[in-house]
Amino acid sequence: MTEESQEGVSPEGIPQPEGAVHLIDTDYEIGQDNVEGHLGPFGFDIHNPVFVVSGACIVAFVFYALALPEQAGALFSWLFGTVTKGFDWFFLGAANIFVLFCLLLIVTPWGNVRLGGSEAVPDYSYIGWFAMLFAAGMGIGLMFYGVSEPMSHYSSAIGGTAVENGVRTDWAPLGAAQGDEAAAVRLGMAATIFHWGLHPWAIYAVVALALALFSYNQGLPLTIRSAFHPIFGDAVWGWVGHVIDILAVFATLFGLATSLGFGATQANAGLNELFGLPIGPTTEVVLISVITAVALVSVVRGLDGGVKVLSELNMGLALLLLLFVLLVGPTIYLLKLFVSSLFAYIEYLPSLSNPLGREDVNFMQGWTSFYWAWWISWSPFVGMFIARVSRGRTVREFVVCVLLIPSMVCVLWMSVFGGTALHQVVNDGYTVAQDANLELKLFKMLDVLPLAGITSLVGIVLVIVFFVTSSDSGSLVIDTITAGGKIDAPVPQRAFWCIFEGAVAIVLLLSAGGLQSLQSMVISTGLPFTIVLLLMCIAIAKGLMAERRLGK
Repeated sequence: MTEESQEGVSPEGIPQPEGAVHLIDTDYEIGQDNVEGHLGPFGFDIHNPVFVVSGACIVAFVFYALALPEQAGALFSWLFGTVTKGFDWFFLGAANIFVLFCLLLIVTPWGNVRLGGSEAVPDYSYIGWFAMLFAAGMGIGLMFYGVSEPMSHYSSAIGGTAVENGVRTDWAPLGAAQGDEAAAVRLGMAATIFHWGLHPWAIYAVVALALALFSYNQGLPLTIRSAFHPIFGDAVWGWVGHVIDILAVFATLFGLATSLGFGATQANAGLNELFGLPIGPTTEVVLISVITAVALVSVVRGLDGGVKVLSELNMGLALLLLLFVLLVGPTIYLLKLFVSSLFAYIEYLPSLSNPLGREDVNFMQGWTSFYWAWWISWSPFVGMFIARVSRGRTVREFVVCVLLIPSMVCVLWMSVFGGTALHQVVNDGYTVAQDANLELKLFKMLDVLPLAGITSLVGIVLVIVFFVTSSDSGSLVIDTITAGGKIDAPVPQRAFWCIFEGAVAIVLLLSAGGLQSLQSMVISTGLPFTIVLLLMCIAIAKGLMAERRLGK
């Protein structure tokens, strides 16, 4: 399909398969629809019409939200209510399918297929691979919700249920646990792990596996549309594929903007706690602008010199902070909570994942539906990024590592940070963290531990560096999609997307809805992309069957 260089890399930067693979027979050339040229000193190599349509829509969105913030805020609020209330069953049902599909891949012979060909070897060590995976996949979210979510679910569960006109108005998961502290802790931790365990990582694994399989094994461009060739054939190179890739750009950009908004509010809150920096939109805009500028430097340095270095730095800092809280906090309690929370998660999993006949509508729609849409919106970004760094792994190794191991680390993180805050409430009567705003809960929990100033500063640094790696990685992924699958397109294109990720986060924060506007856009773009992911499972099955037939 493409001419192989001496180093075994195509002219577009995608490694050629090594060993036996099932190459798809197509006349399509990577980048054949691209438009190349220069604007002054800056070169460009963009896919027509994916870059043009998605770029124009994003620019128009930014100007609309800035020009009419009140109207935009009302629209975002309407979107959030409509999608979460009307399609909660769809999000939950689809996420269950993704988990079951991934578990199936582990136990079937399909797991023996090696990404990149039968003789391919991994490009990165396990340490480097996990570091990039965590920094891109969950970083800001873990910092924002590590304390706040277990505390929120505990508080709503112990408060019991409330019913008005036959409808529950409380936010407790399932049937709550009114007045029972131990049961409220178990239910709160189970609900938290449900949102950060198997389901989100299964969503990421589906997209990542599809991209890696059809690019590294079957010779197609590293772009979302390639995964649908087994279903639509060469029609994916036309408007069917254009629509899929444009949806992926929208989902990725708004998913990232939501995370960047959360990160900015938490960094602002932490800087206010430590240094008295004013809290408000102005400070958050300055933070997003400065951090976007830092991300631009990382963009210029590239994957190995930028994201990889920052990811490993952040992984080390996060591990140190985790160990510190574990050792100076109620260590025995936290270790016991880790184990008991896993059993609670398994116990409550069928009920929490049930998409029909639920009474806990606020929890199901406001928490779970939002989370699943958020993860699905992040999936093109995280999935493509994971695919970029996962060549050489077998499907079984890939799914186990992407699905099970990160889930366990998320459980440990939530158990240590959330568990410390829960212990402060239940055993010590310290309720400051429980009563604080979401973005402040982490810092209020750290306040009563030794070296609070230092650990709070480390927490802020982690948020900021996660911010940078997410922006850089997201820019790389969107640029790959809008460059027709090329992974070595001119750097200014990636800089364009990096700047507009920050711009979208800013205008959404400045609109009337604030953080709710961020949530509204992510859940709205996540809805159509859920359909894309369901079709992707069918395509993966077809692709793996072709690889297995070749192996025989």
